[in-house]
Amino acid sequence: MSILHLFDSGFRRRNEDHFAAIVRVAMDDGVISEEEKGFLDRLANNLDISESNYKKILKDFKSHDINPPLSYNRRLERLYDLARMVYVDHIKGEQEEILLRKIAIGLGFSHENVNYVVGKALSLVNDHVDLDTFIYEIKKNMNR
Repeated sequence: MSILHLFDSGFRRRNEDHFAAIVRVAMDDGVISEEEKGFLDRLANNLDISESNYKKILKDFKSHDINPPLSYNRRLERLYDLARMVYVDHIKGEQEEILLRKIAIGLGFSHENVNYVVGKALSLVNDHVDLDTFIYEIKKNMNR
């Protein structure tokens, strides 16, 4: 087996785990809405998830770990995706924040700043900012 094949295999697994984490958020209410389905379809395509793996993940999403990315920017990218999914799912109030705090901690954000990060993430997603703005705004306020 070549090194390239090993790298490709690990990369695919991380993408599948990330996708499964987002499916977990979408399934929080037990149903995947039309908007969520569209988002999942687009995300699966962007993450290069095969149709057969897509179906397997939908059926057994809890078997995938939430693997925290090593890079802070990657964590913010995943948080952005997850916050958008929660927003599309119309989960509001305390339930929304509890769910995202759990996932944010799983993604590697510290207990000390998770409340700020999740609150800011939900606010930015509510304002429909793009990924670059999302990352910039969270980092800007973390450096104070």
